[in-house]
Amino acid sequence: MTANKQKAKVIIKVKNTEYQELISVWESSVKATHDFLKVEDFNFYKELIPGFFENVTLHCLKNEKSKIVGFIGTNDGALEMLFVTANEIGKGIGKKLLLYAIERLNVTKVDVNKDNLQAVEFYNQFGFKIKSISDLDGFGKPYPILHMELANSQND
Repeated sequence: MTANKQKAKVIIKVKNTEYQELISVWESSVKATHDFLKVEDFNFYKELIPGFFENVTLHCLKNEKSKIVGFIGTNDGALEMLFVTANEIGKGIGKKLLLYAIERLNVTKVDVNKDNLQAVEFYNQFGFKIKSISDLDGFGKPYPILHMELANSQND
């Protein structure tokens, strides 16, 4: 039991065979935090998510039952995704994943939906500041994006 508890606290790389589990975590997380998304846009992004996995380095945190409860995707100093399953939000998993990304993966940038106030506040707490704003997301949809960077990063 101790080994499992310890294992649950270790951040590990995601295997390709775990992508379906990541999609479940993403879906749970987005439904809990992105109430501003239209249903058709949620479905649009859900279709695209598996393709994003190939373009980022993925790490996850598992619970004592070896189920993924949160994951991050990083690329070239940017946190491209951080999602925590809905029933685990607020329990320190996002914090642990973000600190890992900053300390071990040299992440200094993150893009956040402006309307995801919980996420904006979360990143602010860790020193990320808004550098610029896009009125549309990367797919031309009307979801403004905040481009944030760590206040103490070298890009300042």
